[in-house]
Amino acid sequence: MKITNVDIFQVCAPGPTGGAAWASNSIILKLTTSDGLCGYGEAVPTLRAQPVIQSLLEVSRLYNGRDPLNLERNWHEWHKHDFYLPLSLESTTAVSAFDIACWDIAGKHFGAPIHQLLGGAMRSRIRMYSNGWYDDCVTPEEFGNRAKKFAKLGYTALKFDPFGDYYDWIDRTGLDTAYDRVKAVKDATNGKVELLIEHHGRFNPNSAIMIAKRLKEFEPLFMEEPVHPENIEGLRKYRNATDVRVALGERILTKEQVATVLAGNLTDFLQPDITNIGGVTQSRKVAALAEAFGVEIAFHNAFGPIQNAVTLQLDASIPNFLVQESFYDVFPKWKRQMVRDQTPVEKGYSTVPTRPGIGVDVNDRILEEHTAKGQEYLDPQEPVWTVKGTWKSP
Repeated sequence: MKITNVDIFQVCAPGPTGGAAWASNSIILKLTTSDGLCGYGEAVPTLRAQPVIQSLLEVSRLYNGRDPLNLERNWHEWHKHDFYLPLSLESTTAVSAFDIACWDIAGKHFGAPIHQLLGGAMRSRIRMYSNGWYDDCVTPEEFGNRAKKFAKLGYTALKFDPFGDYYDWIDRTGLDTAYDRVKAVKDATNGKVELLIEHHGRFNPNSAIMIAKRLKEFEPLFMEEPVHPENIEGLRKYRNATDVRVALGERILTKEQVATVLAGNLTDFLQPDITNIGGVTQSRKVAALAEAFGVEIAFHNAFGPIQNAVTLQLDASIPNFLVQESFYDVFPKWKRQMVRDQTPVEKGYSTVPTRPGIGVDVNDRILEEHTAKGQEYLDPQEPVWTVKGTWKSP
């Protein structure tokens, strides 16, 4: 069996200038084999859609014509050829998409979902937490009312960024506003929903420490990316000065970086992203590394339904699973329709798909109907990584 065709789709809903905002943009890879099997992968687009697409074309020069079942060998061939792979999101996410698509093909070839190829199921239902639920929320009351709605949907954990338009530093006013927003969410859900505080890796250590001390009373499940991710010494300072739990990892690109974080006791929970750390092949190794240190996994899962499907497959198979991020209930309609048998979140859980491969059937018609070109939409007033309408103060 050989890979005989590579198709790349940039898909989105049009934005204000004809491009696409982060939440409505996806890069999908489709591989077709000599015996007619198709496998699908997904890559990270965030303000890098065009460079990532170019990287996919580069990786295709190596993968095209190869046996997709040689998963480890194929990944290592790209590692050999790309001199800057460990330092390039564009390269790691491109090879991740190919790896995921090859695992999808392998599952279809052997007639089994990916989690069965990884050793079987540890669990058949996955506890999900909602993200993206607080778009356009600015006042504490708006945060509280929206949180109540999602708690009623059955979510037992909610992640949100309460820091508005603060970046690098925060003052007393910002701390007060963040405190009021978090308190509103806790009160609106009667303290029955676990709180996950998203920092988006944007604070210096001193400001992050101030935040931790102010919000500690709410007993968050974790503080996510509290300091700029490149500031390892700053993270160490944060760990020494606080006793809140930390989660990080969505911007980690290699298992070697994971090893450094784990060996330094720099996090309590790990959040690798299957679509940028090397696909299934590398993610299962990262999960094993974390298991050796007693660290639980909460995969980053912020892009599309194909990423969501393969992430559920990993969730099912690893012993050290914590909780899973989900944007399912805030996906635009076309994104839900991208797969015909998307796994919904029901009463806070998703059922692990048991169909072969990634477990879902991709709707090629949606890929064709929503094909886009050019760069993503850039709003100079609001960073692309924020939830829409939240980069402001009351």
